[in-house]
Amino acid sequence: MSMTPPPGWYPDPTAPPAERWWDGAAWTEHRRQPQSAAAPAQQGFGPPAQPSGGPGGGGGGSRARIIAMAAAGVVLVASIATGVVVLGKGDDKPEARTGPTTAAPSTGEPSPTQSADPTPTEDASTVVDQLNGITLPVLDGWQKAENVVDDDMLITTPRTYDCPGDSGLCRHGTVVSRTVTGTDETSPEAVAKKDIKDAADASYDKNGINQQPFGGIESHQQVAARQTAVAGRAGYLVRWKVRTAKGPGGYVESVVFPSSVGSESLVTVRITVDAGPDAPPLSDIDRIVKGIEAVGGGTSDGGVGSSIGPTDTP
Repeated sequence: MSMTPPPGWYPDPTAPPAERWWDGAAWTEHRRQPQSAAAPAQQGFGPPAQPSGGPGGGGGGSRARIIAMAAAGVVLVASIATGVVVLGKGDDKPEARTGPTTAAPSTGEPSPTQSADPTPTEDASTVVDQLNGITLPVLDGWQKAENVVDDDMLITTPRTYDCPGDSGLCRHGTVVSRTVTGTDETSPEAVAKKDIKDAADASYDKNGINQQPFGGIESHQQVAARQTAVAGRAGYLVRWKVRTAKGPGGYVESVVFPSSVGSESLVTVRITVDAGPDAPPLSDIDRIVKGIEAVGGGTSDGGVGSSIGPTDTP
């Protein structure tokens, strides 16, 4: 913020040490040489005016004044010519000119370009799925998804490894969240039992570019199928242990539950964990499901799943 000084003679910012007339809003084309000490320019807005005569005064001072006046005339003519050139080019718009300003006194308040409150640090321990109205925990040994092709993938293990089948990079664990579409089914159990095959195929059979990172699925075994409470809502989960042609295989879980926002559409969370020694512990699947909450913290209100407690995985 700045304050505009009143009209007066000020040091010319374009041709010092000459002085230029400021009309209170913009520079004019009127210039002069600095006046004598008896008639200083506006003090406080520039350097003090210098005396026009030389040391000792007398004839030398008169000659100096004559030379100064002649120089002022040359400067004035040159300024007028320059002004004509500037005003005459482009779109006939006058040159933008900035006058002298004085800084406003500090009030201790933040400037308009400063934020009164610092931006809060993003919480690295949770990831938010705004569309489905849930947050998911990012456990130790996991991270928020980075550099992944699937937009619905929210959490992954941090390190990649060469896929044992087709060329490419694989991860030891992934978490995907998506809204259930393309069906009129409203039962979380029915949707979970149908989705688990799609989840297993997407993770261990063929990927999005028709490659088989693990050589395809040879067989599977269902190791869990039960009701579960997710963010205070009654949901259902199904878990398979998958055997692949190459590599150690892994575990896939599909858990389905109603969203707490909008039309309360069903939400599917798919979790995969490899069976190899470098993979996260299998118990992380249960911990992730248990840590799902409604956006805003805690569980959603009115969910019939609040009476369903967690059960141990068979």
